[in-house]
Amino acid sequence: MDTNSWKWFRYDEIFDIKHGFYNKKPEDNPEGDIPFIGATDSNNGVTSHSDLETIAITTKTGDGNNAPMEEKIFENCIAVTNNGSVGYAYFQAKPFTCTHDVNPLYLKGHEINPYIALFLCTLIEKERFRWAYGRKWRPIRMPSSKIKLPATLDGSPNWQYMEDFVKDHIIPQLPKKAQKVWLQKYDTSPLKQEKMKLNTQDWKWLLPSDIFTEISIAPSSDLNSLELDPFGVNYLSRAVVNNGYECKVKRDESKVTRGNFISVVMVGVPSFAFYQKNDVICSQNILVLRYPAINQYNALFLCAILQKDGYRYSYGRTLSKANFLQTKIKLPVTPSGEPDWKFMEDYIKSLPYSKNIEPSKPNEVVDELVEMKKEMIKMRQAMEAQQHKDIHYHIDQYNDNSTTYNIKK
Repeated sequence: MDTNSWKWFRYDEIFDIKHGFYNKKPEDNPEGDIPFIGATDSNNGVTSHSDLETIAITTKTGDGNNAPMEEKIFENCIAVTNNGSVGYAYFQAKPFTCTHDVNPLYLKGHEINPYIALFLCTLIEKERFRWAYGRKWRPIRMPSSKIKLPATLDGSPNWQYMEDFVKDHIIPQLPKKAQKVWLQKYDTSPLKQEKMKLNTQDWKWLLPSDIFTEISIAPSSDLNSLELDPFGVNYLSRAVVNNGYECKVKRDESKVTRGNFISVVMVGVPSFAFYQKNDVICSQNILVLRYPAINQYNALFLCAILQKDGYRYSYGRTLSKANFLQTKIKLPVTPSGEPDWKFMEDYIKSLPYSKNIEPSKPNEVVDELVEMKKEMIKMRQAMEAQQHKDIHYHIDQYNDNSTTYNIKK
């Protein structure tokens, strides 16, 4: 990719910049169909869900600056965080509402689509280094900020080039399952057609010892001491995305934690829980939970419950094995008072998209991932080389005192 012919554009030249409204999010409604976009770095910006009725009530209370309903709902645009986890960009095809820490961006004079949005989101996030805690990307700065884009001969953004580049060079490199997701060729139907409701009044508080047959701390390994291996086992870190995986490392039987368990992060982002079907090698402070009836369905149900309790473990009260053993967990139970694993499994199976839950077989997509990674490395290196040249020349345009341009590998 040769960026020499690209052109710098002000944000207000190419974007119609809108503003979010909420100082705090509306009341959460898990069954609502309106995502709430917050200043976060994950989950495509979605931090909760709401509904039109709740949003209308919030508008009347003044939290939405008394804005009309139609001005509080956005769609088919890029949502960019200007505070908190600043500089993250997410394409939102469906209607959403958002905090005042998010700016919805609409293209001027051109209709956006997922391909153009992916291209733009990547470039927007490449500029995240400019907006550190000492220099927030507040809305007053955004209009005059600049972004370098492919341009036509008349000096306009070359939207067709951006769309074609993603279609021709990015999407074909994705693993087959990822391509199905991108092209929306996946099954949205549930495994179990009967709809089920949650009635927590009938649930019971249980100690971990009443639920799990094993509660232990996984043997840990420092990533620096391990050898990377695209055909190896997953390295489980304290990440909150990608099922907690950071990379793949060479298998060492003495360091492996056997699969079919729930992993719980104890430090950093406490109580984030993931089901681990396959063997992993763990970083520090990972709690291992096992029970005889475990499978990917009831484990997902239990992971959601465990993560709801994350608020208990702030920096002043780190999650440990000792205090986890004393923490009660509310679960559906059988008439005899045992955890109702069948109900948990059936509930997950009754949800839309549950046909896609079955985990991939080990190494099913490794070959595709390796080839994709090679191509992405080439692209990244080309972009880095060009951006290193550009950054110092345009540094005065951003009033940035930085002299080093580091791109996260």
